[in-house]
Amino acid sequence: MSGAIDILVYGGVGAGLLILLSRLMQNMAQAQTFQIVAIATMMVIAPATVETLTRGLSPGKLAIGLRIVRDDGGPIRFRHALIRSLTGIGEIWLSLGSLALIASIIHPRAKRFGDMLAGTYSLQVREAEIAVAPLLMPPDLRQWAEEADIRRLPDSLALHARVYLSRTGELHPRVRQDVGRAFASTLERYVSPPPPWGVDPERFVAGVLVARRDREYRAGLASAEREAVEAERVRRLPFGIPDAD
Repeated sequence: MSGAIDILVYGGVGAGLLILLSRLMQNMAQAQTFQIVAIATMMVIAPATVETLTRGLSPGKLAIGLRIVRDDGGPIRFRHALIRSLTGIGEIWLSLGSLALIASIIHPRAKRFGDMLAGTYSLQVREAEIAVAPLLMPPDLRQWAEEADIRRLPDSLALHARVYLSRTGELHPRVRQDVGRAFASTLERYVSPPPPWGVDPERFVAGVLVARRDREYRAGLASAEREAVEAERVRRLPFGIPDAD
């Protein structure tokens, strides 16, 4: 359905360009050149540009609620979108989407040939509206987390780690393991002492994020309490003079 909508949108734009150019160009050679440019724009340039600028969206994907992401869950770049668009000439435009449909049915992750070559897949983004389950401290890291010194984490690192934990079920097991090790290695620079030997990287990432969340929450409560006390002191009249009725 997403591909059909894209074909209608991009095909309509390309047909409009062809009609406009055929009326404007009197020279047959120039008209043929611009027709080739219009077709290339419709099939490759426009889809690749749109997906790059929107980080994996297109008219059809926006309507259906899909987004193209890398195999590791990150946003695609121009090279990913270009590979998908070039492959789409055959599997979408020339075959009217039949090759892409067959490949997506056969592949366990519903990938078409362009996704296989580019290292991407289609993600149902509207499911993100469902509340993400809160992180819990792994029992085997509870004591370590209470005693560990955790430096302030960069907000971007904490956000990416949290997104990774929320998408572990969507990742290939090998990709999930590799990304978890990368996050654990990065987070280990901000904690002392290091986690117990042999702890699972994914559990370590969760433990660090939970400890960080709980400490910031306690610090926020203490700060709010101090501000309330200070506000009460400011509200009172000086020298203990009671308020007049």
